[in-house]
Amino acid sequence: MSRLELSAHMKIRPGKFDGFKKQAAELIRLAQEKDTQTLRYDWFISRDGTECEVREAYASSEGLIEHSTHIAEARNRLFAEFAEGHVMTAYGEPSPELFAMVEAMQKAGHVKITWFSFLQGLQSPAHASSV
Repeated sequence: MSRLELSAHMKIRPGKFDGFKKQAAELIRLAQEKDTQTLRYDWFISRDGTECEVREAYASSEGLIEHSTHIAEARNRLFAEFAEGHVMTAYGEPSPELFAMVEAMQKAGHVKITWFSFLQGLQSPAHASSV
């Protein structure tokens, strides 16, 4: 199992802020009630209320697949009525199943996603051996 982290960005449609907030609350409710591998699902709004960032973390690729299944209908409503311009950045190594699922979503025009693989950091073997 490999932990995945994501950052999602979207624009809130003009005049749709209140509906956006209600739909975001529904997505969070579904994640809380149904997900078993979601470690983080935090929503942030820009000061002017026109953009949103969602910070997400999952215990594994399977956790993100599970989450996506649980929120699919509510997410579709979010983008049909309240938000647009969905782009994501993903950090970690997706399973072949997750990668195929996301590629299909990209080809359908639902999201643009960029994947980044871990190079090194504070907890990386390269750093630990040099201490």
